Amino acid sequence: MNGVTVLTESETEVVVVGAGPTGLMLAYELALAGVETLVLERLPRRVEQVKGGGIQPRTAELLESRGLLEPLLERVTPGEPVGGHFAGLPVPLDCAPWQTRHPFPIAVPQWEIEEVLEERVTAAGTRVLRGAAVSGVEPDDEGVSVTAGGLRVRARYLVACDGGHSTVRKLLGLPFPGRPGTHQAVLADIRLSAVSSLVPRQLGHMSTLMRRSGDHWAMLAPLGGDRYRFTFGHADRADPSDQADQADSIRDSPVTHEEITNALHALYGPETTLGAVDNSSRFSDATRQLEHYRAGRVLFAGDAAHIHPPLGGQGLNLGLQDAFNLGWKLAAAVQGRAPGDLLDSYHSERHPVGAQVLHHTSAQRVLADPNPGEDVAALRDIFTDLLRLPDANRHLAGLMSGLSLHYESPGGHPLTGRRAPDADLVTDAGPARLSTLLAAGHAVLLDLGGTVPADLGLPPRVDLVRATCTDDLGATTLLIRPDGYICWAGDGSTATGTTLVAAIADSLAKVS
Repeated sequence: MNGVTVLTESETEVVVVGAGPTGLMLAYELALAGVETLVLERLPRRVEQVKGGGIQPRTAELLESRGLLEPLLERVTPGEPVGGHFAGLPVPLDCAPWQTRHPFPIAVPQWEIEEVLEERVTAAGTRVLRGAAVSGVEPDDEGVSVTAGGLRVRARYLVACDGGHSTVRKLLGLPFPGRPGTHQAVLADIRLSAVSSLVPRQLGHMSTLMRRSGDHWAMLAPLGGDRYRFTFGHADRADPSDQADQADSIRDSPVTHEEITNALHALYGPETTLGAVDNSSRFSDATRQLEHYRAGRVLFAGDAAHIHPPLGGQGLNLGLQDAFNLGWKLAAAVQGRAPGDLLDSYHSERHPVGAQVLHHTSAQRVLADPNPGEDVAALRDIFTDLLRLPDANRHLAGLMSGLSLHYESPGGHPLTGRRAPDADLVTDAGPARLSTLLAAGHAVLLDLGGTVPADLGLPPRVDLVRATCTDDLGATTLLIRPDGYICWAGDGSTATGTTLVAAIADSLAKVS
């Protein structure tokens, strides 16, 4: 054909760019709703690297609500459960006051999370096309045309889940404002053939895994057998502008065995011997966020929408929760079930959450400085004492775990916008946990007081469940969104008869 590329034409309802955790989770949510979706991934195969290896409690609750947590628990990295951390300070965060069944972060390598999600996505009939690097994105009022290799796809919507260096974002010329990285660090999955007494023998609180020596800092996390996750960098105090320039210049340079060996010897002694490097990469402490998560028919989620220093195990969880928020809304828009502003609420709800994570990871960056000056050391001491106070610990535990997250929603009830607790119920079908009612990705109208009229017409994908509960959930009637947040609540004293029907009908328009 004289060098002319012949494009294969295809159509689908949604294109998801990126087969990381965020993209695959979104694809699964769309599949639950029956939305035809194509996932495009530039890499020919999955990179088996630990990367984001921690599932926070709120993310665990959401995964469990879809039946996805159990297969992940079979892949947990060996170790005793331990509370999360803030800036690596030596006080575990206690999530028990937040009344969750999953009070501890769960250590699962990112690639295994991706493997489980992809298995579910493909079993649901969604196509995942690897080795398909996107080279063109042309949105218009009716949809988006996407070019990837020899394929040209027409879709009603595109969601960019293609990481911090998002190709889609760059093709659309969207600015990514924020602060550039000031230093580079290395993340490597390695095998050790010999270890010194300084090498940790099992996973523990992050503060027990950190070491500093000279101009090196590191965290060495045992993964079982001879396998370790090795994160390290240099604790220098170069001029910030020089650090940014250096970070940009070395970001894509390969990580050498010599570099890893030198760091191991500096921190864990010369008797600690590198056996093999399974994979390695560099990362920085850059902080950036899109101004708008939606650009017409194109939406952004995960690192394509926000990046931040990797402190406190936030990135993977922030992306997965983006997907849970967006999935049911996008499905409703595609299928013509959504009011005009429902899809816009993805940005209005998730952008402040992302901004909050950028804010507190910036604070953690100061406290976690591997080479703190006298003032930062004093601040760490004071902050450590504060973390031992129950109220302060509870606040940061809720923040870091995602359990305290609530969305600003209309309605006067204090439960509105907050997560629904995974309570034990007794339904007409027998005992059930509230989370199991969300497995199909439907909204749930939970009637605990027998006040919902039998003839109340419910739209598709909204399930009425009558049940009893020994716990006081704070209301007798709860309308729960597919992502597990309460969008309306009431009881016999505040809403009965026609008032109840009108209130529920108004709220149903926002979840159907």
